[in-house]
Amino acid sequence: MRCIIVDDDKISLALIQEYASDTDGLEIMGTFPSAIEANNFLSKNQVDLIFLDVEMPKMTGLDLLKSLDEKPLIVLISSKEKYAVEAFEHEVIDYLVKPVDYARFVKAYQKAKARLKPAPLDKVTGDSVFIKVDSELINLPFKEILWIEALGDYINIITAQRKLVVLSTMKNIEEKLPQSEFVRVHRSYFVRLGCIKKISEDIILVENKLIPISKSYKKELLQRLNML
Repeated sequence: MRCIIVDDDKISLALIQEYASDTDGLEIMGTFPSAIEANNFLSKNQVDLIFLDVEMPKMTGLDLLKSLDEKPLIVLISSKEKYAVEAFEHEVIDYLVKPVDYARFVKAYQKAKARLKPAPLDKVTGDSVFIKVDSELINLPFKEILWIEALGDYINIITAQRKLVVLSTMKNIEEKLPQSEFVRVHRSYFVRLGCIKKISEDIILVENKLIPISKSYKKELLQRLNML
């Protein structure tokens, strides 16, 4: 589970970073002393979980939370309990009061882990694929998929409405995707051709997401495009 830590308190940030480093299943993508820096990072990168301090200058943790169009799982951290009610109105995973001990940190992580249950990839039927979510099979049309991203033993399937975490490999999903509609642009990414808005030297824009292109896949991508 990819995470970032946002806290202007150096001691607290270092402590949460140490806890995350010691916890199997967490990959720290970055640490930030301000919500503004974190917001800039999140505009170009996707994470699964944010450990987010509430009280920070210029932009508070709650301000950052409200500004996110696509919200990852959030664990709020504060030295005060008074923000807890508002925090849970935003459906945060947990609310930790400083100083945070490791047992309490692990409990918050377990809540996040339970929320991010992977959905196994199931059967493909024509122009869609069935994905198991909880006890139901959801029919996901390929035309709704924007891009697919590798996540260790899982993949993220991104649509305009949601993100699905699926127990699968990139190789497995490649065999199920219609080749006429999808192209691999990086070892960690497939994109739907119709969603590409712009291509630069080593980055493509899919909706508002910047996705890297590796040299080994760029030639095929350019060959697949309908260009004047």
